[in-house]
Amino acid sequence: MNYPDIAPEARASWQVPTFETPLWLGRQQPWCVVIPVINEGERIKSLLSRMATLKIDDSADIIIVDGGSSDGSLELESLQQKGVRGVLVKTEPGKLSAQLRCAYAFALDQGYEGIVTIDGNDKDDPEAIPRFIEALKQGVDFVQASRFIAGGMAENTPKARDFAIRFIHAPMLSLFSGFRWTDTTQGFRAYSRKMLLDPKIALFRKIFMAYELLAYLSYRVPKLGYRCLELPTIRKYPKGEVPTKINSIKGNLSVLQVLFRACFGGYNPPAENPIIRNEVTTQQG
Repeated sequence: MNYPDIAPEARASWQVPTFETPLWLGRQQPWCVVIPVINEGERIKSLLSRMATLKIDDSADIIIVDGGSSDGSLELESLQQKGVRGVLVKTEPGKLSAQLRCAYAFALDQGYEGIVTIDGNDKDDPEAIPRFIEALKQGVDFVQASRFIAGGMAENTPKARDFAIRFIHAPMLSLFSGFRWTDTTQGFRAYSRKMLLDPKIALFRKIFMAYELLAYLSYRVPKLGYRCLELPTIRKYPKGEVPTKINSIKGNLSVLQVLFRACFGGYNPPAENPIIRNEVTTQQG
């Protein structure tokens, strides 16, 4: 179905990884919850059970975007029993940002007014999802979960990660974006349709393959004057386990490289990207 806020020529320019859709029961709600997963095992089952208890599917459609799980945790009949309406399976290379490009393109094509994203590793408490949706209804364009503001809770967060978020990641994005962020590395967020479709953001680009999209949006969206908000949430790491896909020195250095590139405009659309602009100037000179 074509929607008037997506021009055909603009849609044709989106760079979206190929994906399969083994489950799609159709849009039922104006909002959706996107859950990126890859081999989350019992964690995704636990999260979906908690969401079912909260009856999240009464206010938002639940869509899982799988990066290529092989652990048998996404049995379709079981997912439907937990209220899941859609499952997308990415079939091209790429990590989190590639998965999100698949899911966001699909959700926008289906006409959703806004998207909530929550990680599939069951660290975040889904009780906050209705509050995220309410913020979108009130005209907020970017809602970020925060364990560090009043009413939030951080439990068993690895000390090195806690330090990096509080004293490096969030302060840098706050300084360069002009909005005071406190919790910028987690993916529990909500976005308005209007913001996601903005060509000045241009999120459907191949440059977003791993974890670039999270830092980029935290920088870019406030710079463009969109309404941003942090809401308190609970984020718990299980004792003795760190369920994350970023768990090596190389992985953490990559996160810092992405942070610096985002803050200096390196992921901006080509016309406003100082890295690309400088390269063009050098070649012409």
